[in-house]
This record gives sequence, C-alpha cells and structure tokens, in this order.
Amino acid sequence: MRREGFTAQERRVIAALRTPTAVQGYLNALPYNTEPPPDRPTLRTFRGVIARQTAHCLEAALTAAVILEQHGYPPLIMSLESVDELDHCIFVYRAHGRWGSVARSRDPGLHGRKPMFARLGDLARSYFDPYIDREGCIKAYGSVDLRVLGTYDWRLSSGHVWKVEQLLYAIPHRPITYSQARVDRLRQKYVAYLTAHDGRKPIYYDRRRWTTIPATFLR
Repeated sequence: MRREGFTAQERRVIAALRTPTAVQGYLNALPYNTEPPPDRPTLRTFRGVIARQTAHCLEAALTAAVILEQHGYPPLIMSLESVDELDHCIFVYRAHGRWGSVARSRDPGLHGRKPMFARLGDLARSYFDPYIDREGCIKAYGSVDLRVLGTYDWRLSSGHVWKVEQLLYAIPHRPITYSQARVDRLRQKYVAYLTAHDGRKPIYYDRRRWTTIPATFLR
C-alpha cells in the first residue's frame, strides 16, 4: 500500500515504529480492548486502532501487519486455536531466518516472541504453557498472508473487518500434540497461583524468548 493512503497521524506512527520491537512497545502501551457488554464486538483496522487507542489481539495483529508492511515485512497472521474456542491471533515475521511475533493479550504470556524460532510450529508451541488457564489450551495453529484478501480493505476501513476473522477460521490448522496429564498439572499450578495471589495472573514461565510485556503485569 502507498503511503499517500494514510493520514498524517498514521504516517507519523508508521515512521516512528520501524521494527517489531518498537511496534510491540507501542501496542503494550495501549489499553486492551475488552469489548465489554453492552458494547458489541469489534474488529477494527489499523485506522480504527489509531483513532480509538485500544486494541484486542486481532486488532493488534492487524495494526502490526499494516505498520510493518510499510517497512518490508509481509502481513502474516497466525491463529492459535484453543479447546475453549477463545483463540488468539498474533503477527509473525522472520528476521535472520528465524521466526518471531508481535502480539497483545489480556494474559502476560501471550504477547510477542523474539525471533529465535526455526519453524512456525516452534513459535506456536512457545505459547502452549502460558495459554493454560482454567479452560484454555492450544490445540492447533495456522498462518496466512493477508494479501490473499485482494482488494478487501483490512488495513484502513472505517468499519469492522469481519472477513479477516472468517479467513482465520477457514485456513488449515496444524494440530499441536500434548498430553492431558501435562495440561492438568499446568492448570492446577495456574489455579493455585491465582488463589495465592488474589487473582493476579502468573509470569513464572521461562521468559527468555518473550519480548517485553506490558508494565501492568509486572507490578
């Protein structure tokens, strides 16, 4: 997409955020879009996120895709499919032959990853342990280049771009194998931590491959 299609404010954001690390920092600072009742669900584009200054996971992934596309990265989105149907979406990219991600979430462990993964499957599996909560568990992953949508305006539309969500449901997903016993152990540990820490979500995972998480999770 040509820069002329962006507003002056949008161009300033794009110019200031030239790397995945910079985009992750920008998204970390935005309030998470929780879409609380009685409001209706949203799926805003980059333009909508810049205007509203809030984003949920897929809105953040779209925002990262638009910004980084302007700096030479393909607009690749990964869908992480959960057994409780509360899926997660992230922007994925390659740097020096390794995969990394940019993401926003209500959970500390579901944000970005440094480009340290040889395969997309390895990147997806890095989200497995932090995904475990009372009901969630990743069972499959899939990825797609949003340019397959052709002229559909997933970048700058002023409306909600539900066709992107439909695409992510439709793409093939590869299963992630795991043992239920391991899931049960992780879930018990998670619930015990919540109970001991007044509902605060844990960050006890191996975080060496994580990018910076929002400061609110570290207080």
